[in-house]
Amino acid sequence: MNTSILILLVMAALGISFGLILAYANKKFAIEVNPLIHIVEDILPKGQCGACGYAGCMAYAEAVVLKAEVAPNLCIPGKASVAAQVAELTGKKAEALEPRVAMISCGGGEKEAKLNYQYDGVETCSAAGLLFGGPKSCSFGCLGFGDCVRTCPFGAMSMDDNRLPLIDMQKCTGCGACQAVCPKQVIALAPLASKVHVNCKSTAKGPEIRKICAAGCIACTLCVKQCPFGAIVMEANLPVVDHALCEQCSDPKCIAKCPTKAILLAGAKMTLDSKQNLDKVSEVA
Repeated sequence: MNTSILILLVMAALGISFGLILAYANKKFAIEVNPLIHIVEDILPKGQCGACGYAGCMAYAEAVVLKAEVAPNLCIPGKASVAAQVAELTGKKAEALEPRVAMISCGGGEKEAKLNYQYDGVETCSAAGLLFGGPKSCSFGCLGFGDCVRTCPFGAMSMDDNRLPLIDMQKCTGCGACQAVCPKQVIALAPLASKVHVNCKSTAKGPEIRKICAAGCIACTLCVKQCPFGAIVMEANLPVVDHALCEQCSDPKCIAKCPTKAILLAGAKMTLDSKQNLDKVSEVA
């Protein structure tokens, strides 16, 4: 019994000694953190999206406070209001940034696009893409397993019943997290003020597209011919829109004339549901 008590006393003494040593070391070698870093971090939206180029909001807050060369407007989700606050706190100038939102460049869901095979594996786009590029006949098409939806830190995305992503323009911050995770790169960031959006990524020729996807661009060039401002040009069998020139147009006839509805209303004008977009386009047509 005496030996047991002695062991307990020795262990207690060692514990107290080590505790005192650690407390002293913590105080002696503590690194003081600039309180402004935490103030800036509290302003940031806490999406941890990495759009600023840093590993989370805390890392960006530390960089923008301590490094003169780090701009105060790198928080894309925070937009102009957060940039202005960070600039005021850090004594820097915040250059104006054009707001952007994510756009899906694929209208070929289960109802429109044909399949090469029936996929029965791990239900992620990254996994499906490893097997011959995915089950869709169109090698450029959205795979429809929702990696982008699960990645979005702001809950701005969902999947519709046609296995295509939907973007809530009110919630989308343009952080680019969904774009980075898409193996087919069918998600792009476009100016919020954009009027039209090309809803296809395939560079295949028209006859090939007709065989595999009812919603694909067939490179007919009708959109190019309809644009009075020269805002649309064809590159690799796809329309490319100059959004600055497109802003001049008050009545985008390219949308109504597109035979496959591969050009849609875009940016702030897009609705949450792609079906509603198609309905609007049909009404115009």
